[in-house]
Amino acid sequence: MRRTVNLKLYQHFLHRTDYENFFLKEGDKQLIRESSTHQPNPERYVHTFKDLSNFSGAINVTYRYLAGMPLQRKRFLTIGLSSVKRKKGNYLLETIKSIFEQSSYEELKEISVVVHLADFNSSWREVMVQDITQKFAHHIIAGRLMVIHAPEEYYPILNGLKRNYNDPEDRVRFRSKQNVDYAFLINFCANISDYYVMLEDDVRCSKNFLTAIKKVITSLEGTYWVTLEFSKLGYIGKLYHSHDLPRLAHFLLMFYQEMPCDWLLSHFRGLLAQKNVIRFKPSLFQHMGYYSSYKGTENKLKDDDFEEELFDIPDNPPASLYTNMSVFENYDASKAYSSVDEYFWGKSPSTGDVFVIIFENPIIIKKIKVNTGTEDRQNDILHHGALDVGGNIIPFKQNRQCSTYIRLGEFKNGNFEISDVNQKIPFDVHCMRIHVTKTQKEWLIIRSISIWTS
Repeated sequence: MRRTVNLKLYQHFLHRTDYENFFLKEGDKQLIRESSTHQPNPERYVHTFKDLSNFSGAINVTYRYLAGMPLQRKRFLTIGLSSVKRKKGNYLLETIKSIFEQSSYEELKEISVVVHLADFNSSWREVMVQDITQKFAHHIIAGRLMVIHAPEEYYPILNGLKRNYNDPEDRVRFRSKQNVDYAFLINFCANISDYYVMLEDDVRCSKNFLTAIKKVITSLEGTYWVTLEFSKLGYIGKLYHSHDLPRLAHFLLMFYQEMPCDWLLSHFRGLLAQKNVIRFKPSLFQHMGYYSSYKGTENKLKDDDFEEELFDIPDNPPASLYTNMSVFENYDASKAYSSVDEYFWGKSPSTGDVFVIIFENPIIIKKIKVNTGTEDRQNDILHHGALDVGGNIIPFKQNRQCSTYIRLGEFKNGNFEISDVNQKIPFDVHCMRIHVTKTQKEWLIIRSISIWTS
């Protein structure tokens, strides 16, 4: 059943000491109590949370359109920014500029940018709207940029809140309002694209970041995820399915005074049964502000995994993977093929052991690159091995396999790289195989498998 929550009622129960009695069943109350003590148990309460926050309806807010109009066509990705007046510095215009300048003409067709000017100072908002409309008029006309404001009357109480973590009262007010700012922004963006990424208002973007995001999403096809992270800092570069946004907006509102937004987001991810962080490297977004939006204090945080120019992002088309090596704990085969910061780890491989990738559809390969070992485990490389590609898929037990293989070359110092594969083999590739050619006592880490297609 679809539910639209009246915000005034919502605010009412948020401030009652017994607010869970407002509409929660007895079985749901423990989740609220535990979350309110800052340590919700994701494994225990995931199903309860899914039931509790199945808010498919929007929060009842009447937004003001300060620039731009509602989108006529659903896009692939919405980029959300929330901004308030700073005591020192203003980076919003540079952030918007970076989003558009780092996107190709084709990428611009697939994105929308929503800026929430969340400050209650109307004079500041007017100045910012004037600057934005002057500098980005063509993007507003093209329907790529909207500027909105959620009026103050819709906000819950922001004074006299709980001082968790012994934070000063003005700090509690700042971060609590920020949670509501984000909740209203996310609520607005819930149905205008397939995916949503949150940025802060002092961020620089990598070149063609949208293409990189699309490749990561494709590589995770069939994998359950709630949040993908494209920066390790704050609330920068966090990607969601749009269908999760109503629940996320309600969640931020429900616990707005409890803790900072980035802490709440980790709880949200865990409560929806994504246990581990899924973070893409290199990072696609970099914090560029020098002064914080809180009191203008210095904030020199930088993401050392950020790369502004992303060259040769692999395609890694959908595939199934298996190996007959003994796998250590949960370092399974799929982690070597993922775009995120994970790897395969197997115990001492023997002659004849294989690591096989079977593609969902035959592909034309331009380039292959495989890296083994890590900086802290430099001897866990493939000391003796080769790489083969195969065609002619045939059924084999409960899996599929290729009946014929052609050897492309040997590993050198634990790595393999080859270009122009499509000029070296006479068929479309159904399978790729890493073949151990000599037993080794060291374990094997396959850090990354990268494939570029034609």
